[in-house]
Amino acid sequence: MVEIKALEKFAAKDFPGTISSTVFLGGCNFRCPFCHNADLVLRPESLPGLSLDLFLCFLDARRGWLEGVCVTGGEPLLQDHLEDLLSVIKERHLLVKLDTNGSRPDKLQTLLDEGLVDSVAMDIKAPLDRYREVTRSAVAPEDIRRSIELIKACGREAMFRTTVVPKLVGPEDVQRIARELGGARLYQIQQFFPQDAIEPRFRQVTPFDRETVLAMADAVRPYFDEVRVEGV
Repeated sequence: MVEIKALEKFAAKDFPGTISSTVFLGGCNFRCPFCHNADLVLRPESLPGLSLDLFLCFLDARRGWLEGVCVTGGEPLLQDHLEDLLSVIKERHLLVKLDTNGSRPDKLQTLLDEGLVDSVAMDIKAPLDRYREVTRSAVAPEDIRRSIELIKACGREAMFRTTVVPKLVGPEDVQRIARELGGARLYQIQQFFPQDAIEPRFRQVTPFDRETVLAMADAVRPYFDEVRVEGV
């Protein structure tokens, strides 16, 4: 069974429009240097787990109040038995939001086909030809492209989002990403926070100022129905 590494009992921002909690699953196949979830990504075994029984007790105690659960990581799609976790959430008539890096399109398609996901958010780390550089991984860009197309076509609530990081992912990258997303409805640009970044030198990087981030958002609004900005 999937081991939950952390539980946020009330997550106001993770599942917009839904009274929700967030569960964090350990492990990730990316090593983005700006990631601030170092323990979840690098050392998930060092974190205490929350048993399924306790998680189900938590859900049952909030029956009639809680509306949904956001499942995030790390990268949830790495979990072999993720379907089991999503199934017990859905059995309680709760909505499921999945956060993913898009590197496992086959698994994503299975979850969508089985009706286990009501909303999905995919992090777009960089333009496709820069994915391996930015994620410090051997990800196949064609897998990222497949996941993008699956999400765009799935008929569920969906968001694509990019964290902007000075000297790594900037305005030109955001413009290229917008063109590559080609007609997606909702795109969110997220501010980078240097605290606890996986790669120590990124802890010294000063984030883009508010005006620069807002200008990035304005520049790509023609590509989407809605563009949001988070963290500024």
